[in-house]
Amino acid sequence: MDFLKKLLDGVAVEWKALGNVTNVLRGKRLTKSQLVDGGAYPVFHGGLEPLGHYTESNRPASTVMIINVGASAGTVSYSAADFWSSDGCFCLEQSELLNGRFLYFALIGHQKYLRSKVRVAGIPTLDAFVVEKIKIPIPCPESPKKSLEIQAKIVRILDAFTSLTAELTAELTAELNTRKQQYNYYRDELLRFREGNAEWKSLGEIGEFIRGKRFTKADYVDDGISVIHYGEIYTRYSTFATHAFSQVKSEMANSLRYAEPGDVVMAGVGETVEEVGKAVAWLGNEKVAIHDDSYAFRHSMNPKFISYVMQTTAFIDEKAKHVSRGKLNRLLIDGMAKIRIPVPYPNDSERSLAEQARIVAILDKFDALANSLTEGLPREIELRQKQYEYYRDLLLNFPKPGVVEV
Repeated sequence: MDFLKKLLDGVAVEWKALGNVTNVLRGKRLTKSQLVDGGAYPVFHGGLEPLGHYTESNRPASTVMIINVGASAGTVSYSAADFWSSDGCFCLEQSELLNGRFLYFALIGHQKYLRSKVRVAGIPTLDAFVVEKIKIPIPCPESPKKSLEIQAKIVRILDAFTSLTAELTAELTAELNTRKQQYNYYRDELLRFREGNAEWKSLGEIGEFIRGKRFTKADYVDDGISVIHYGEIYTRYSTFATHAFSQVKSEMANSLRYAEPGDVVMAGVGETVEEVGKAVAWLGNEKVAIHDDSYAFRHSMNPKFISYVMQTTAFIDEKAKHVSRGKLNRLLIDGMAKIRIPVPYPNDSERSLAEQARIVAILDKFDALANSLTEGLPREIELRQKQYEYYRDLLLNFPKPGVVEV
């Protein structure tokens, strides 16, 4: 804040609605047949990546874009080069009062608000009047030259910080990918049992598969019976879970089928072979209902041990032989029951469970480093992004009307 005061040096700051300082321009649609391979200008429609290229541009460099249709509606972007704006994004006309890059940084902080105003009926759509009402700070508006100088200083700082954050994030991401490769290799080697007392038994020998019962999105409620939908297994769950993300109506209790604590819940269908059969150990204190396109594997082993085994390359390769491929890949459970997994010390139950627990403890540490969102490298990447957002917002935290500074 002291830096901001020094930068302003006593000049006034006026908050103005975007519609009063610039125009929200609609683009012009191009059909796919009009796109040109090797065209000089990228074409932006309803996403951050170009739809293709064209021989002409209709917007200049240093223009701020706001996606107004589709899944990315409400997202703010910026082009450093001339481009073609299709009707899937708004463009903010350049103004003598605004540095385009400054405007971009100012609007980034409004993305959450913009996305909350997207109409979701049919195709997600953002209306222009929502954008026009957003207020942004204009330092020293009575002197455009002075104003642009102040904006340029802020842009230089934020650009440098953006570059530094991107570089650090790239390094952390590369390190994370390396750690994941190491983790996968070590996990696969540890569970091959090249040495040690282990017997490979089929899943059908070890336990039984229990198929879930159907429920739909229309059955979801905020407070009811905990459920696991098959699609959530590969989108929201990791190796194990203690709490479910979704709930359905309590009156459905008798029509559902449940996984018990210690069961391993598996997806029965998926868009890819990797998704089919994805497993999560259910470690909750109570039973959880499962969808009819998923299975609960009931057994007497360590559930996390089985879940880890089911992540190995060898298991996935075997599983792929028992997947019915089509528009939606489906697990053939009779074939799945024939896949063998290692059982350490099979003739000594107590020693077997102790060895499974030892291996799980090792893999838990590796998994946390590679995948955990509360610790390890993923957490570090998230913290760097939040740090960047904090300082960006702080640098744009100009005095607002009616606020008396002490």
